Amino acid sequence: MKTYFSMIFVALLVAVWGCGEKKESGKPVEKSNSSAGVSTEIPALYERQGELAAAAEWPKTKEKVKELRQKISENPSDVKPRLQVAVIYLSEARITGEHPYYYPAVLKILDDVLAIEPKNFEATTFKASVKMSQHQFAEARKLAEQARKINPSNAYVYGVLVDANVELGNYDEAVAMSDKMQALKPSLEAYSRASYLREIYGNYPGAIAAMKLAVEAGLPGSEPQCWAKNTLGHLYETTGQLEQAKIQYKEILAMRPSYAFALRGLAQVHKAAKQYDAALADLDKAARVMPEFSFHEEMADIYALQGNKEKANAKYREVAKMLDEDARSGHAVDLELCKLYTKTSQLDSAIAFGLKEYAKRPKNIDVNHALAAAYFKSKNNDKAKQHIEVALSTGSRDPELLQVASAIAVATGDKAQGSRLLAQAKKTNPRFVL
Repeated sequence: MKTYFSMIFVALLVAVWGCGEKKESGKPVEKSNSSAGVSTEIPALYERQGELAAAAEWPKTKEKVKELRQKISENPSDVKPRLQVAVIYLSEARITGEHPYYYPAVLKILDDVLAIEPKNFEATTFKASVKMSQHQFAEARKLAEQARKINPSNAYVYGVLVDANVELGNYDEAVAMSDKMQALKPSLEAYSRASYLREIYGNYPGAIAAMKLAVEAGLPGSEPQCWAKNTLGHLYETTGQLEQAKIQYKEILAMRPSYAFALRGLAQVHKAAKQYDAALADLDKAARVMPEFSFHEEMADIYALQGNKEKANAKYREVAKMLDEDARSGHAVDLELCKLYTKTSQLDSAIAFGLKEYAKRPKNIDVNHALAAAYFKSKNNDKAKQHIEVALSTGSRDPELLQVASAIAVATGDKAQGSRLLAQAKKTNPRFVL
């Protein structure tokens, strides 16, 4: 199973900014005595490249940031324009994929806001979202809990708590937070969380139904709705409904021709049909729009399928460098490195990175899946079995997980269980290649 954040679901911001939800009232805003000394310097916008630079909203974005920077200069103690810049930069991070630049920049802006107003709800919640995107899940959960104490009636903060608890392996708590979010504000954000939890618990029909609701709740053509349609397409892929997946991706690209993740989705459909050249062309176009490491990793996977080991290994090395750059910006990438090094049979490194991630979140099913695969490939079947049991603990029906679990069962002497697990994988996706 691919994790929620490998799908680049940066928590959506409209639910907390200007959404009209109930906030605490009648209480004075607490400002720090040191607010006068807070810097008015705001990190610059990262200049868009290629097709994204030609987008109609880009000149407006630059003009808006220029206006907000002027307001900050004129009134350094007013946190509103600082928060508006943070929202714009988080959106730019999502659109452009320039996370190594934008996340540290946003954290600087938010820390300045919190220096002025230590209990600012928006800044605390946005900071939790950034920490989620950097895979610093325990810190994200701590910040989100702080935000919930400030304003327990805002649905957005419960979404962050869903995400953080999922990544930490606290699945029952994630369900409780999702239910609370739904009760406060049914929305694209709430339905998408419900969908992901249903997927985790092995309910693909329910996951698809909930993601359809998310799509319907989104503003037509908006980036959040395109994200939801893209995730719906991925659910169709996983369950072998390739034509339905293709429809979602094509509809996104009709509205947003440079939507990189829809291009990636089409590549996966082509890959499933063994149309490798078409898949590579789509991934190349996506990578030219956005510097997302997973696009390059999937290119390497296809080169490997074509038998071109030299090109595959060169591309895998490029991915490792990209992940290293992400790590230097504060993004935790140990799980991604574990998976990458398992593919390239650098198993000591794979296990070492997997164990680093496991030390932080031992209950997470994706971490245990990755470690099980690494241990199995290194022929340590006892350790592989230990981790695969945790990975299966929610009842996930992800075909890739079930395939690894089947191989481990056979290797440890339970051929009947291996057959049952393969049958479950085929039930989820009749097209799944075993």
